Amino acid sequence: MYTTEFLDLPPLASAGGSVRLPGSKSISNRVLLLAALSEGCTEIADLLDSDDTRVMLTALEQLGCQLDRLDGGLLRVQGVGGQLPVRQATLFLGNAGTAMRPLTAALSLLATTHGGCFELGGIARMHERPIGDLVEALRQLGCPVDCLGSEGYPPLRLGNGQAADLHLDQPIRVRGDVSSQFLTALLLALPLVARERSVTIEVVGELISKPYIEITLNLLQQFGVTVSREGWSRFTIPAGSRYRSPGLVHVEADASSASYFIALGALAPASPGHDGITIEGVGLSSIQGDIRFVEAARLMGADVSGEANRLHIRRGRWPLKAIDLDCNHIPDAAMTLAVMAMFADGTTTLRNIASWRVKETDRIAAMATECRKLGATVEEGDDFIRITPPACWQPASIHTYDDHRVAMCFSLAAFNPAQLPVRIQDPKCVAKTFPDYFEALFSVCQAHPGQVPVICVDGPTASGKGTLAAAVAARLGYHLLDSGALYRLVGLAADKAGIPTDEASLADPTTADRLGALARSLPVRFEGESTWLGDEDVSDALRAESAGMAASRVSAVPQVRQALLELQHGFRRLPGLVADGRDMGTVIFPDAPLKVYLTASAEQRAQRRHKQLISKGIPARMEDLLADLKARDHRDMSRAHAPLKPAEDALLLDNSSLDVEQSVCQVLDWWQGRSGLPVR
Repeated sequence: MYTTEFLDLPPLASAGGSVRLPGSKSISNRVLLLAALSEGCTEIADLLDSDDTRVMLTALEQLGCQLDRLDGGLLRVQGVGGQLPVRQATLFLGNAGTAMRPLTAALSLLATTHGGCFELGGIARMHERPIGDLVEALRQLGCPVDCLGSEGYPPLRLGNGQAADLHLDQPIRVRGDVSSQFLTALLLALPLVARERSVTIEVVGELISKPYIEITLNLLQQFGVTVSREGWSRFTIPAGSRYRSPGLVHVEADASSASYFIALGALAPASPGHDGITIEGVGLSSIQGDIRFVEAARLMGADVSGEANRLHIRRGRWPLKAIDLDCNHIPDAAMTLAVMAMFADGTTTLRNIASWRVKETDRIAAMATECRKLGATVEEGDDFIRITPPACWQPASIHTYDDHRVAMCFSLAAFNPAQLPVRIQDPKCVAKTFPDYFEALFSVCQAHPGQVPVICVDGPTASGKGTLAAAVAARLGYHLLDSGALYRLVGLAADKAGIPTDEASLADPTTADRLGALARSLPVRFEGESTWLGDEDVSDALRAESAGMAASRVSAVPQVRQALLELQHGFRRLPGLVADGRDMGTVIFPDAPLKVYLTASAEQRAQRRHKQLISKGIPARMEDLLADLKARDHRDMSRAHAPLKPAEDALLLDNSSLDVEQSVCQVLDWWQGRSGLPVR
């Protein structure tokens, strides 16, 4: 998962391949609560691992529910059978509406009937999301519910520690035109108290987001409770209801998350060797209402086919067709249509989306603001948004409002026809529902090779280029190439294979050829701060002085350099690369948009190396270190092939008196100037 402050997406050119989506957030948190309230054990497969499900899991454990992780990714939930093992707790629910609303209803009823007291809160945004209509419905039942901040908003206190009877003789009335989650919360909670008599819910006003209620009713039935309904205005939970575990439950992949890859297939030309995008884990038979996003995508021109558990999408009509659509049935997925609208042949209007304003952020305002940054003309109303594509696309830094869907939607803008990069601020917000979203996106997207940015950090031995490059890569979320490690790996692998690397042996063409063949098939991979040679972590072995000396010698062998050239080019992958070495900017990536060359003196580098070795308890003499560095500098600068020197367009960085953070800030400042993206 990307945890950087921002993530720069280069212009994307094509897409193709297969993605498997995470489990549905809506299904995951409903199933978790139902399993916890049921009699017996439930095993849950393909549960979403995200911020929202984590806060639900933590809350259930605080409430006394036993959870066990099993082999194969299964979660076993020991249900409490509608009882209340813990009668007092304070629960933090982040910004998870799918946890806050159902737990509010269930714990209110249980606290009232069993004598409990619970406080529920979350982040600041959660305390701005209205819950008053659900609170009023619970108060109708006789539940003591107090709003601890502003009336009608979390945080909440549920129950007062005293048991009391509920008022179940009259229908419970709840508004349906603000959020369907209020009705879902009551439907999930009321079977707990419908033991002796049926309980009826009446919906006031038009019910929005009906497909989410269909998910709730479907899951209730799986757990043994069949709710009857009269249209969408009256729901009855039968007397004698009780939750029983179905044993094993599979969570469908998230249909809302599928919308981004359906849109991707509609927007992107197919990559060579591919025939569009295939989505695994959700299909046309999904119980999720957001699967109807397929219909909207087809209206705009996407070529979508599917099976029960798979979808295949290809680019069809181009440009996309502008539409005028009532989106009440796909409130979350409809956000993706707003970005697709910028690639259409006219003005698109999305209607009946008032619920956007009470989600993780005011999504109508957010989508309007960010679309305008890209050059679109946007009109917004209380329950609609109207988007006309940009006449001239603009580079943009997308503010994501701590809203996962804003971040995922606008990643698709990287396919803009002007081939401009797009910055996504706070990319980690996708952890709410799809922690690995950007990794999945990059796995099926391609850019023209020259469009994938590379930052080169070159310099002499012990200049700090490896530390600087790793820190810059971490701040940008880019891949890292430690070219010096590659040569060290060749030396290490040569030693394991019994190939000599002393200067006399390297003069033998046979030995040089053997080293080239070894380098060509080098099984290397970098994982965080670790370097692996096959199945062995060789990070410590590579830091030895002997490995550095061997690297300097084998790097002068033409056969080794040629073998490693393609390997190094292969590290240039989305979203970008930071490469450090001695010839990254001059030989390996001469087209890199930013090249940095470190110029610390041999004396300064020797002092640094001396401090490092002494701090690790390794004896060292300054005189020896300085002589060694000067010898290496002379050898590296005088070799016939690719001698050590700055690229002509490199920016020189004298880091003699700078710490790592100061050096990183300087490189990032230079990069900001080269990226062409606004900061905000």
